[in-house]
Amino acid sequence: MAASWNPGSPLLQRLLAFGPSPTQSEVSGLLQAEQINWRRDPKHATVILSGLANKRLPGVGNQVLIAMSESRVQANAFHYSAVMKACEWGGQWQLALSLLSSMLDMLDVKVLPDVINFNAVINACSKGGQWPLAVSLLQTMREMAVIPNQISYNAAMSACERGGQWQPALSLLGGMPAVKLVPDHISYSVVISACEKGRQWQLALSLLSSMPESMAVPDEIAFNAAISACEKGGQWQLALSLLSSMTALKALPNVISYSAAMSACEKGGQWQLALSCLSNMRKATVAPNIISYNAVISACEKAAEWEVALQLLCLMPDVKVLPDVVSYNAAISACGKAFVWQEALEILKAMPLLKLRVMPDQVSFGAVISACEKSFQWPHALELLFDLMPREEMTPDQVCYSAAMSACEKQGQWKQALTILQKMPEANIVPEVISYSAAISACEKGRRWQLACRLLAAVDEAGLLPSHVPFEATILACCAGGHWLHGLALMNAMQSCRGTTALSYGCV
Repeated sequence: MAASWNPGSPLLQRLLAFGPSPTQSEVSGLLQAEQINWRRDPKHATVILSGLANKRLPGVGNQVLIAMSESRVQANAFHYSAVMKACEWGGQWQLALSLLSSMLDMLDVKVLPDVINFNAVINACSKGGQWPLAVSLLQTMREMAVIPNQISYNAAMSACERGGQWQPALSLLGGMPAVKLVPDHISYSVVISACEKGRQWQLALSLLSSMPESMAVPDEIAFNAAISACEKGGQWQLALSLLSSMTALKALPNVISYSAAMSACEKGGQWQLALSCLSNMRKATVAPNIISYNAVISACEKAAEWEVALQLLCLMPDVKVLPDVVSYNAAISACGKAFVWQEALEILKAMPLLKLRVMPDQVSFGAVISACEKSFQWPHALELLFDLMPREEMTPDQVCYSAAMSACEKQGQWKQALTILQKMPEANIVPEVISYSAAISACEKGRRWQLACRLLAAVDEAGLLPSHVPFEATILACCAGGHWLHGLALMNAMQSCRGTTALSYGCV
């Protein structure tokens, strides 16, 4: 058995005094006088290496092993295991593999790696994002006649889960009975989580339901992963069903469980159910966090329930949950969808003035400009784009420009729409087809058919593939200006490259 480390060891303290990156000569020089004692009793070396491992210093531990080799002090599996454990904790997979390779090169002196050594290296590879190496080490173990255990497989499956590789994880789980290993709740939880990341909600549910067959009791981690899988798959009914079944199976829902279920409701447009989950959370004395509240506010945003969204936003500080920019942006969007642009603008202006001083970002401004666009408030949209954003040293993005242009388009403000289009390249924003379409539509409403035709030509010159929208807007502009022959020519051009629609024929 490995000796326990002594944090008060004078030798360990002197090693630690070198800092995290001593030179090899410093380490070798300090240990030179200790080598005779270490040859007599290897536990002395184990104490030092274990101490370095607990301090998360695998590099220094490796230098100690090198110093031992220089003085011909034979390192054993415990010594290597201590350094590998430090590598595992820090995800130092390269060093862990190097140490394992060193052990394999020393087979003539019988320093055989055991299952503990391999498990530490597999875990290091897992934390270092090296899932192919972790899986291949299982095969290396079998070739070395080292029998993998449950921990070995769980570590390899965890590596696959971290790498988003649900197929290899599932394969490893299915292969455990063949080597006489029974998957435990950790095994299942890891693979369910891998399926969740791979958006395989059916597989996640199948694995969860099959756990009792292996005498594995589903825990909170397994349920949370399955609920999250349902959330990603848009299965809000199943997510809520899993949440309600947890208590009966002696798995207590936690903040992750509720938040995942509320996110599922949010994606499914079920704001009342999301709100109900939040209420049930409090009844179960589970404290909501920022993710919980943001999920419910976002659910309200999708349903244009702006008053409920604002109530939740105001309630958050009372329950010691501080709103962040995501919270405010969702509330602003809720106001925009409900056509209450004044409230959206007030929230934006109040954000930096409130006690929490949450600074608005591009998304915040884009949401308010979009709110103005929906409510036909093009002057306010332009004020935000060209006045407030520069004042806040905020660079507008594609969303901001497009929303402002759409606001101008709805009111036939073709001059302003063209100004926005011209300013986009100055801000290093490349106009997209949707931007040109809005400008063309503004020209159509302003009966500027020639400008509309020029803009349509600019779409082609920019190398963009036009949709039917800019074609139809230009055809409408030509027809409105009495130039139906131009409109007919455009319709023929549209038919040859995009296909015509009923609206196209109706234009001419």
